[in-house]
Amino acid sequence: MNDSQRLDAVFAALANPTRRAILARLAQGEATVNMLAQPFEMSLPAISKHIRVLEKAELITRGKDAQFRPCKLNARPLEKVAHWADRYRPIWEARFDAMERVIEAMKDSKDD
Repeated sequence: MNDSQRLDAVFAALANPTRRAILARLAQGEATVNMLAQPFEMSLPAISKHIRVLEKAELITRGKDAQFRPCKLNARPLEKVAHWADRYRPIWEARFDAMERVIEAMKDSKDD
């Protein structure tokens, strides 16, 4: 998988709220599939599908502890997402600055 495909896989994985919640839980420490499934009203096979998507995106790793195979967060792909987003930071900051100037001008004209 090339870098572009990896980034696509990470964004696809992050697009789902259940997967984001699983990652948030794993940020607190490793957990088994059963532990990850507890807060959700879905079947273990459905949770397992979400976990496979996260694994494919390399956002989590699975342990080799017999049948338990605990899941653990791998934050490295998130660093790549942050790096990608940082390339656009000057654009959105400039737009926010411009918007702030417009709002201030509107306030000033309203006060007059």
